[in-house]
Amino acid sequence: MGNFVVSARKYRPQRFDEVVGQQHVSATLKNALQNDHLAHAFLFCGPRGVGKTTCARILAKVLNCQNVTSDYEPCNSCPSCEAFNENASFNITELDAASNNSVEHIRALIEQVRFAPQQGKYKVFIIDEVHMLSQQAFNAFLKTLEEPPAYAIFILATTEKHKIIPTILSRCQIFDFRRIQVPDIVGHLQTITQEENIAADKDALHIIAQKADGALRDALSIFDRVVSYSGDSIRYADVIENLNVLDYDYYFRLLDALLTEDRSATLLIFDEILRKGFDGDIFLLGLAEHLRQLLVCRDPATLTLLEAGDELRSRYQSQAQLAHPAFLLTALQLANECDIHYKQARNKRLHVEMALLKMCYAMRATERVVHPPTAGAAGTAEPTQSYSAPSKATSTEQSTPRAAAPTTAPKPTPDAKRATPAPATDTVVATPSQPATPSAAPPDRVAAFGSPAAAATATVESAATPTGPTGSSLRTRLKKKKAGLLSVDSAAAAVQREEEARAAKGKVELTQPALDKAWQSYSDSSTSRALQITMKSARVAVSGATEVNVMVGNDMQRSELEQEKQLLPYLRGTLDLPELRITYGIDTALAPIAKKPEREKKMTNREKFFKMVEINDALMELGQRFELKVDNT
Repeated sequence: MGNFVVSARKYRPQRFDEVVGQQHVSATLKNALQNDHLAHAFLFCGPRGVGKTTCARILAKVLNCQNVTSDYEPCNSCPSCEAFNENASFNITELDAASNNSVEHIRALIEQVRFAPQQGKYKVFIIDEVHMLSQQAFNAFLKTLEEPPAYAIFILATTEKHKIIPTILSRCQIFDFRRIQVPDIVGHLQTITQEENIAADKDALHIIAQKADGALRDALSIFDRVVSYSGDSIRYADVIENLNVLDYDYYFRLLDALLTEDRSATLLIFDEILRKGFDGDIFLLGLAEHLRQLLVCRDPATLTLLEAGDELRSRYQSQAQLAHPAFLLTALQLANECDIHYKQARNKRLHVEMALLKMCYAMRATERVVHPPTAGAAGTAEPTQSYSAPSKATSTEQSTPRAAAPTTAPKPTPDAKRATPAPATDTVVATPSQPATPSAAPPDRVAAFGSPAAAATATVESAATPTGPTGSSLRTRLKKKKAGLLSVDSAAAAVQREEEARAAKGKVELTQPALDKAWQSYSDSSTSRALQITMKSARVAVSGATEVNVMVGNDMQRSELEQEKQLLPYLRGTLDLPELRITYGIDTALAPIAKKPEREKKMTNREKFFKMVEINDALMELGQRFELKVDNT
């Protein structure tokens, strides 16, 4: 084996300018060096692989560099820099807090702080994964961290800032490192490929950067793995095969099938993906990401959010123009719901296929939203041009002038339904080349689409396109209601008619039998045993025309009835007295009497014997034969 060095170590930045994606940290540290405003304690926090330890080492090297450049970078040629690069510097101490987290290790560190550096101006202590220190170790470190010697600099690094106690945070300058963006990672990988003379597709590097999830060290590890697999030429196909990534071409083909309502092709593409060895949840995540990318592409303002190469970006833009945002949002919602319930589904394949079929027919609901029927001067709906499918579709229907047609017609095909919207009048419209289309849309067009948005769309469609002779007037009323133009006189008249009808009905008289019957009915229907006992023991009496007096035995029973919120509405509705009131009182005579259990009398041995003789006469004969005597105790 040769002396191979992984890319994460071989291409570790040696200067602040080489740090990827952390310009805000590099600029702040260089300005502090320039203005001589350097703190004695730093805390670098952020996700893994973003350059925390790298920046700490560069800062430590700059502090002891003998020939600092004009832009405050290390020279990498002086004895101090060379010693640091060879891990032989006595002025820089690195401590791994994950394995040195006790009080004894901190005491040893404090002992090293006491000694001034033999060469250079500063002793730098880098403590990695500082959140792993114990509570006692933190407390032992507090005083030294607050007031160290002038030559001591502490640089703490952690991935879990929330685990560090506030007394440590208050003594440090805190630098938050960001996740490295995909373009920055791609640019760094391109630099490495040029250094290593490796030919690489930009789309392949994009896949590596996306899999790294913002960590440059992870991206370099994946890069080394792919280079070992493909050699000096990195192609997109090699990357997705080595990393087991689902090719985006599947999603482009799937969206074409969904847009053309080709359910057979949809199911076959999903079957092909399953035979490739990908699970359904991986497919759903990729589909949701693809739909998100299409939504992003539709607006030039959000186009910068698309993380893809130039070739792939143009392909996303082309397909995004074929799909309406309403369809994309509906499909994205279906994919999200399918992903949420995927783990609970017993037949996972069928679960995903049902979601895909709903997406396949979501175009029909989208057409109603995009092109709703418009009302003409005579109150009839004008036909509109249907939503254009991708170029892959074979639909050739066109809108034709309306003509008279017989009242009966054969059942139309789904394509004919989409191409020729039905008029809202009671006549049937026919075209020269197609059979007449009935005015009401078949229910299966809504049933095939299972999202709440489709149900709402179907409701609006059915209300906006009524059938029969009264369709025109009903449409006019609906439009007036939607525009807020209905007069309040009709509502006031309806209220007045209701009051007059109630007054004509006559006043209902409250009687004791009717009250007892309603009280008993509510008690029997209650599921609470305690409430039933309370209501049966209570004394209910009519005390006025609209007032009922209820007497109970104690405060607990009274509180129980007052908290029964459904009792008063029930009595009002049953007795037909909306103004009925209930007053409660306490009568101790109605309180339930707790009966003390009678103590069982203790029987003597003689009584027990004769009790047993009553059950079995042979015991007496047995006692006489053996001359047994019974004790009286």
